[in-house]
Amino acid sequence: MTFRKTKLTDVISVTGISTVGIFTVGQSVTPAGVTSTSYVKGIVMYNVGIGSVVTSLYFYPTGEEVLSHANTSFRMARFDLAENETFFFETNYPITMTGSDKIVVEISPSQNGGSGIGTVVNFMVFGDTDI
Repeated sequence: MTFRKTKLTDVISVTGISTVGIFTVGQSVTPAGVTSTSYVKGIVMYNVGIGSVVTSLYFYPTGEEVLSHANTSFRMARFDLAENETFFFETNYPITMTGSDKIVVEISPSQNGGSGIGTVVNFMVFGDTDI
């Protein structure tokens, strides 16, 4: 295995009310190749903006499936994103992901008046991986 410093994903756009996986160890492709053990340093989220939404970030362990709604026991962050707002999730030490661990995001209506319908939130995952 060779350690590669690279972006882990390109910009991923998620539209409307949804729950989707945006990164899976052993399946996601980076500019350096298919990921193996990965070290997530940060995730940038940007609400492209037609209204506020609630964005949740989850780290699913190997073997857990992503359903139409996320499992709150794996939630790491939840926050309101106003239109045209950017949020950067970063930990002091990289999160080590192995096997087929996943990063999952959920977009839901805001309690501040946004319906979430038609809203686009862009995500990008930064870190390093073994290839």
